[in-house]
Amino acid sequence: MNNSYKGKILISTPDISGDIFSRSVVLIIDHNDNGAFGLILNKKNSKMSKRLLHIFGFPVDVYEGGPVENDKILFINKGEKVTENFSAINNEFYLTEDIENVITGIIEEQISVDEIKVFSGYSGWTGQQLEDEIRRKMWTVVEVYNLDYTSPNDQSLWKNIMQNLGGEFLIWANAPENISMN
Repeated sequence: MNNSYKGKILISTPDISGDIFSRSVVLIIDHNDNGAFGLILNKKNSKMSKRLLHIFGFPVDVYEGGPVENDKILFINKGEKVTENFSAINNEFYLTEDIENVITGIIEEQISVDEIKVFSGYSGWTGQQLEDEIRRKMWTVVEVYNLDYTSPNDQSLWKNIMQNLGGEFLIWANAPENISMN
C-alpha cells in the first residue's frame, strides 16, 4: 500500500442525502490493502446513551462510530491503559472493546469518564473503497494535531475544521445543513 490514512481525519463534504456521514469527522484507526476502519467523532447517539446509563449506572455520551455493527461498543481511552486488549492509536490514545475492564477502571478510579469516548458501531471500507471515495471528493483528508479524541464533540468540530482549512472549505463551513436551502 502506497498511502495509508491510518491516524488521519476524514472530513465529509456536505451532501443533500443527510446520511450518517453528512458533516462527519472520522478518525481512521486502521487502513491497509484489505480496507479501512474508523470512528465518527462528532455524532452523538442519545438512544444508546440512555441504554448505557442503565448498564453503566452513570451517564455517558455514546457516539455513532458508524453504520457497521451498531450493537458493538468500542472505547477510545486516553492515558493509562486499563486492559491488555487494545490497539494503539498514537502515544496518548488507544482503542478497546474491553467493556468490563473499562467499567472496572472507572469504578476503581483508574480512569476518568472524561478520558474515554464510547462508540456504537464503526465505519468500515473494503479494499480500495476509501481511496475511491477520496478520489471522488467525498472526503477531505486532514492532518489534525492536538485533537483530543475523547473530547465531547458535536457538529461544531466539523465546522471548525472546515473553517481552519480555509479557501473553498469556508463556503461549506457556513452552508446550512440542508444545502438545498442555500
